[in-house]
Amino acid sequence: MSEKRRALVSACLLGRECRHDARANTDGVLARELAAQGLVPVPFCPEEHGGLGTPRPPAWIERESAAAVLDGRDRVVTDAGRDVTLEFVRGAQGALDACRAHGIVQAFLKARSPSCGSSHTHVANQVVPGRGVTAELLERHGIAVTSVEGRRE
Repeated sequence: MSEKRRALVSACLLGRECRHDARANTDGVLARELAAQGLVPVPFCPEEHGGLGTPRPPAWIERESAAAVLDGRDRVVTDAGRDVTLEFVRGAQGALDACRAHGIVQAFLKARSPSCGSSHTHVANQVVPGRGVTAELLERHGIAVTSVEGRRE
């Protein structure tokens, strides 16, 4: 019998109350889709893993992009201006490490998150096209990232 394939999933999409506002984005549709595909979810919250508590202040990429953050040319800041770049990068690296440890090649991440967004994220407190820090790092290492809005029954 072969081991089931695993997929990294934003923990908030699986019901964990780990969003910045201590809420979840539980997504029943995603859970059923994963089960139908035979994928075992590996829940992960990059922001908590990086050392940020829950609840925590909202944060966004300061000026440019997640790529610029990972390349050291931009930062992630909270609504009060606190630099949380280290925590976001540490969380992204933790997600990549989890993927490597479990042989994961696919991730389902929360849409529009400054960590997890894969098609849109927050830059300068606005939703813009682009990836969050974790999504960017995973994509750079060949992990396919699918954006999930959440809260579907």
